[in-house]
Amino acid sequence: MKRRVWRETSISVKLLLVTSFLMNLGFYALIPYLTLYLTGSIGWTVAMAGLVLGVRQFSQQGFAFLGGVVADTFGYKGTMVLGLLIRAAGFALFAFCTAPWQFFLAAVLSGLGGSLFEPAMSAAFAVLTPDSIRKDVFAFRNVLTNVGVVGSQVVGTALAAVDFTYLSLFAGAIFAGNGLIALFLLQPIEVKHERHGIWASMALVVRDRRFVRYTLILMGYYYLNMQLFLTIPQLAQDVTHSKTAVGIVLSSVSVSVILLQMKVSQWLEGYPQRLTLIGLGTFVMGFGLFLLAFADTLWMLVADALLFALGTMIAVPHMMDMVQRFAPPEHVGAYYGFNGYSLAIGGSVGQFAGGWVYDLAQRQEMPWLPWTLCLFVGLWVAWKLYRMEQEMAQSKSDCVRMARS
Repeated sequence: MKRRVWRETSISVKLLLVTSFLMNLGFYALIPYLTLYLTGSIGWTVAMAGLVLGVRQFSQQGFAFLGGVVADTFGYKGTMVLGLLIRAAGFALFAFCTAPWQFFLAAVLSGLGGSLFEPAMSAAFAVLTPDSIRKDVFAFRNVLTNVGVVGSQVVGTALAAVDFTYLSLFAGAIFAGNGLIALFLLQPIEVKHERHGIWASMALVVRDRRFVRYTLILMGYYYLNMQLFLTIPQLAQDVTHSKTAVGIVLSSVSVSVILLQMKVSQWLEGYPQRLTLIGLGTFVMGFGLFLLAFADTLWMLVADALLFALGTMIAVPHMMDMVQRFAPPEHVGAYYGFNGYSLAIGGSVGQFAGGWVYDLAQRQEMPWLPWTLCLFVGLWVAWKLYRMEQEMAQSKSDCVRMARS
């Protein structure tokens, strides 16, 4: 992170960055190994494990719109603290689950916690960060996310090798600790804008057709992104027959982002077509996933994962920055919450359908099938965002021409 950018960030933003790192440490220590626990020790199919992950995802992002409106109405700090503590309870509950309904209950609880803290935290970042450095702060947040992922693989691999119970309790404790940090150390975040009712806020966002369209297109991005938590770990284990290899593949994604994210953002600074960049990044992700169809060694898996990571480095900072550009200042939380539907639907479909297609491909001896689907999804997203960029540029040009006439 550039020194100028670091100096311009407030203490509250720095604290949010630390909290973001810790959350990702706890989250990524648990979720990839939850899949392996369900398909291994519990004996479920990949599709069934994907359904649990999809329920958690939809419980979080499906209610994130309401969570964002609540944050706009009642304050970012309180909403964030409540969500973190609910997530802590849900993750800890996985340690004691034996029946399917108990796993689904823990998934719903952990998802609902995320529906509160995630839009509140994203809105807090956007509100507290000056426009001139917002993209850099989001890029650095992505770096810290991946630092957390690397650390999580060490912790996750060690605790999963001993007992999954310890891993669940560790993840729950991380989120509980974050809740306490936010409660006692984070200053109240005051946003001096007129407050609107919950229903009025929801109606305003839904009437923004261009933003709704943007959110729908991003479902394809999250379909691809969610393969990192389900089919990629499963493929790594199927190819190498080693849980350690799963950690190596996931860590390679994170390490590459840690080392290169800020450099990639710097390279793309002069390119103003943000939607096109998001589409390009998504296509690169899809192509990286497609190449997994030919991976039969650990190092081929790592190489393909690195290409996937490059796609996320291109797309993620611009994705987060675009939401703020669509949103009126007093509705930032609601816009981030609604944008969560792209993750809710795309992520849930990505985990359940991705798992189902993976199982189908194994049964039909068509190992290329899930990865070819990913390539087509990447192409679709890239084309749709490119077209949207062109239409927005044309609309802006028409407005300028009318103003002059």
